[in-house]
Amino acid sequence: MTNETERPLAVITGGGTGIGRAVAELLAESGYRCQAVGLDCDADLPGEVSFARADVTDTAATLAVLPAGPVAALVNCAGMLRHAKEWETGPFEEVMRVNVTAGFALAAALVDRLAAAGGAVVNVASMWAIFGSPGAPAYTASKGAVAAVTRSQAVAWAARGVRVNSVAPGWVETRISEKARTDPARADRIGQRIPMGRWARPGEVATVVRFLLSADAGYVTGAMIPVDGGYSVC
Repeated sequence: MTNETERPLAVITGGGTGIGRAVAELLAESGYRCQAVGLDCDADLPGEVSFARADVTDTAATLAVLPAGPVAALVNCAGMLRHAKEWETGPFEEVMRVNVTAGFALAAALVDRLAAAGGAVVNVASMWAIFGSPGAPAYTASKGAVAAVTRSQAVAWAARGVRVNSVAPGWVETRISEKARTDPARADRIGQRIPMGRWARPGEVATVVRFLLSADAGYVTGAMIPVDGGYSVC
């Protein structure tokens, strides 16, 4: 029987809900020892995923709740959306801290541990990294920054054996998209534009994350893979 500490360690910020939870569950099924970190956690999060409460914008506090040792996978999934309030400087900066700076700082703090494991990072960007949103300027700017930071990390850390990629989800059935999904007129407009004709399930994003972390993507770094049913290409 494999000792629990011998399983490769995966750290997932925002891993208690939504896409992050789906990633954590899938990685746990795939043999990882999963540590989810964030402020929010679903009551029915399975026991295979360990959850630690920490503010991801506090790098020291986040590091303090992580298990010791090499880190095989880091998935930066924690994020927030403030809608129209993002046109105000305070909320704009808050969104940027959560969506960009927190993941950037955590990856930098863990890079030695990632290199020790020959690990990989996946940052969660968004289709909004590709085009603008009139109702969420900070979210849009933050996801564009995530994609750009991913490329810089990929170039900087490739020689150390650490790959860094991002995914760009489209409309996904999660809590953060609830406002759009519960507005019948808006939901209908969105659905009509998605070539595949439906919203994504969180698990469909998780499978792409797993691929990017796997040896099957061993020569892939600096990429951003849209997972949006074709929304960003029409």
